[in-house]
Amino acid sequence: MAIEPIPFNKPYMTGLEIESINEAHALGSLSGDGTFTRRCREWLEQLTGTQALLTHSCTAALEMSALLLDIQPGDEVIMPSYTFVSTANAFVLRGGVPVFVDIRPDTLNLDETKIGDAITQKTKAIVPVHYAGVSCEMDEIMAIAARNSLAVVEDAAQGVMSSYRGKMLGSIGDFGAYSFHETKNIISGEGGSLLVNREESLNDAEIIREKGTDRSQFLRGERDKYSWQDHGSSYLPGELIAAFLWGQMRRADEITSMRMEAWERYDELLGPLKASLDCQTPTIPAHVQHNAHMYYVILPRGVDRDSVLKYMREQKVGAIFHYVPLHSAPAGRRFGRQSGELENTDDLASRIVRLPLWCGISESQQCYVVDSLKAAINAD
Repeated sequence: MAIEPIPFNKPYMTGLEIESINEAHALGSLSGDGTFTRRCREWLEQLTGTQALLTHSCTAALEMSALLLDIQPGDEVIMPSYTFVSTANAFVLRGGVPVFVDIRPDTLNLDETKIGDAITQKTKAIVPVHYAGVSCEMDEIMAIAARNSLAVVEDAAQGVMSSYRGKMLGSIGDFGAYSFHETKNIISGEGGSLLVNREESLNDAEIIREKGTDRSQFLRGERDKYSWQDHGSSYLPGELIAAFLWGQMRRADEITSMRMEAWERYDELLGPLKASLDCQTPTIPAHVQHNAHMYYVILPRGVDRDSVLKYMREQKVGAIFHYVPLHSAPAGRRFGRQSGELENTDDLASRIVRLPLWCGISESQQCYVVDSLKAAINAD
């Protein structure tokens, strides 16, 4: 019997997206900050308890945070090397210097015990990245930031619907950034949001997002016209994107529940593999609620990951690796520096395999994925 390919990701449609897009079309206003942008913003604000601004990407939200922090050439920003390039690029664009710190061996998050050694007189901010939607140790990170008068920007690209000690990710630091890219849990194709936890920064954030103008205040009837106020760019999405996203947000709990069911099934199926082959699977601290964004396996040392992935591709399983650590990339070496040895980063990044996980993946498909993984490891 022919095996149907099992993709790594399959965007989930709630069935409400087209309804919302049709409504946006009927309203006849398709540029940003219309009815659906407002609905999405209100949903985010209710979820997180922050001020939220919808953006066209998480990258845009991070870039806005760099502008809001007035990052200047030479300012240092502490972050993990094991992250997507946007985490660093947002600050490099302002002349900032990413300072790469090692990750924890359990959650693959920024190692909070290594932050202190990375701080210098040039340090301006800490950017914790909540890998796989599992929170960093935010109490300690916030305490370090407070002791050293540093800002905290949460890269919560993967963290919508995840929390730390009851607080939603992205709502703990000064700023937070969400992604609604099609590979995330709640999607709009491309899209993001900046969460503002500094009341005094909201007006500046609106101006930066609206091309340096006070158009947001004008649209609320607080100005009789709008004009150029400060630096900025066009960071807002159009209404069709917001309408699609609204169709997703209305089913956010359902989406999270379906993903959690699949995540927990992987965890159960892989229990014997962990014991017999010394594989590592995701660690979820007791005080963290994750969103089932990702399920990964850290292969045993001595197993060739390329061979494992090649074997799984031949079995039509869309398993993949993840980030190339930024400190080892050409731009990372050019624009940033590393603090201390990044042993965990180098080791874990070379052994990680991410498994297919999406709403609707069946038990039989997951069993096939796990069987293919076992066979790939044994065949190496």
